[in-house]
Amino acid sequence: MDYETLVAYLSTEEISAVIGAVVGLTFGIFAQQSRFCLRAACVEFWRGQTGKKFAIWLLAFGAAMLATQYLIGAGAIDTGQIRQLNNAGSMSGAIIGGLLFGGGMVLAGGCASRLLVLSATGNMRTMVAGLVVTIVAQASLTGGLSPLREEISSWWLVDGSSRSFAGWLPPYGGIMLGAAFLGIALWFAKRHEVSKWLSIAAMITGFSVALGWWLTSWQASNSFDIVQVQSVSFTGPSADTLMGLINQPYLSLSFNVGLVPGVFLGSLLAALVTREFKWQQFTQDSGFTRFFIGATLMGFGGMLAGGCAVGAGVTGGVILVITAWVALFSMWIGAGVMDWVVDRKADELKAAAEAARHATDNLPDFAKAPDMVRMN
Repeated sequence: MDYETLVAYLSTEEISAVIGAVVGLTFGIFAQQSRFCLRAACVEFWRGQTGKKFAIWLLAFGAAMLATQYLIGAGAIDTGQIRQLNNAGSMSGAIIGGLLFGGGMVLAGGCASRLLVLSATGNMRTMVAGLVVTIVAQASLTGGLSPLREEISSWWLVDGSSRSFAGWLPPYGGIMLGAAFLGIALWFAKRHEVSKWLSIAAMITGFSVALGWWLTSWQASNSFDIVQVQSVSFTGPSADTLMGLINQPYLSLSFNVGLVPGVFLGSLLAALVTREFKWQQFTQDSGFTRFFIGATLMGFGGMLAGGCAVGAGVTGGVILVITAWVALFSMWIGAGVMDWVVDRKADELKAAAEAARHATDNLPDFAKAPDMVRMN
């Protein structure tokens, strides 16, 4: 069915919502199945235990870049209509926002996309954290936090002509870069014995990002109305969807309005089919404070950085936006620092205490402290 036939049945907004839902369903199903998560990859990397989680993230990123760059080279994606490549961006926002987002996702237990995916599997902790991310993101966009976001963003601006580094690469350089990332990812996956299903699911997760770029570009090139060329992102779209539900009796349809429910539904379906759905609530051990702080940092940092770990880091990174790569690098740094400060030291102390207890338990009774010797 061509576009002219499609518009006879659906409006431009409805078509955008359907495209968003298709992309969201694809991402949700395979992100849930592959356990795709930047936080998990960062923790493995910074602890020197690079393994399956790092390989899965790299597979998704490499697949997204290779497919997107191939479609750009084939003329299926019009980069002239992509906002990130033609409008001014903030390098200071990318750096500071990326650091805040990276630290926040360690505290909250996952990046914005992972929180949405996990909430659909019955995890109430991530659902609450995701709502906090959304509310803070909206406050950062148009509310009380927006003056601070605008101030930080103004410190170091780059114009649209300087936001892409595609011109620095040789012909087909983007495709070669994507192939290199995917090749390295496949090597890591084989080395760490990532199953074929997880590898395929991770790559399809990445392909869904390219699918978003391709379908929205296809609609924009055929529609008489203005259509934004975009792909998977979560901080802004989640805020738009939630605020629309709160403030309007009828939700205006768009790509983002289809995307967020699509991801949730896709993850829910995958969890139900594989019997992985399980209600999980806050406990005394999990606590609430770190989830709240982490979600707050992610909400503000994501809007400051121009997107979340997927929206800026993957979706923006695969079209070779410099600020997106800077934001992604800053997220890795922020996650590493927060893990070292909050979690790694605590884990090391816990492991040392456990080892000491185990050693003490294995001592003969006469070697233990008097109060540890059992009296007959």
